[in-house]
Amino acid sequence: MAHVFVYGTLKTGQPNHKVLLDGAHGRAALRGRGRTVQPYPLVIAGEHNIPRLLNLPGRGNRVAGEIYTVDEQMLHFLDEFEGCPDMYQRTLVTIAVEGAGGTLQCFVYSTATYPPEWVHLPYHDNYDSQGEHGLRYNPRENR
Repeated sequence: MAHVFVYGTLKTGQPNHKVLLDGAHGRAALRGRGRTVQPYPLVIAGEHNIPRLLNLPGRGNRVAGEIYTVDEQMLHFLDEFEGCPDMYQRTLVTIAVEGAGGTLQCFVYSTATYPPEWVHLPYHDNYDSQGEHGLRYNPRENR
């Protein structure tokens, strides 16, 4: 079992959350909510308005998200779903667990490969596909 921190469209109430609930992909159980211990730039970028965590620790905000415990099958599914290692890279990040206190090492899908102008996009601390930013996510099924 592994811990995965999700900050974007995989969170509860977001467009891709359903894949975490689909037992055909493996098992995923919500462990709780948390924030990155270090700040990171969370931007909404590209033609489909995808939330992306830029692998630039120390810049941006402490990003909010959800912590899931996943089995090996789900972890492999998420690697494929997230386009790892081309679009995103799976790295370990320290997450401060809300409510329980303490920290947890979690896998996160961030990117170190992005156009340089993305660094200058607005940084978010909590993604919502229907947020005030006005950048509507374009679901995969519509592309």
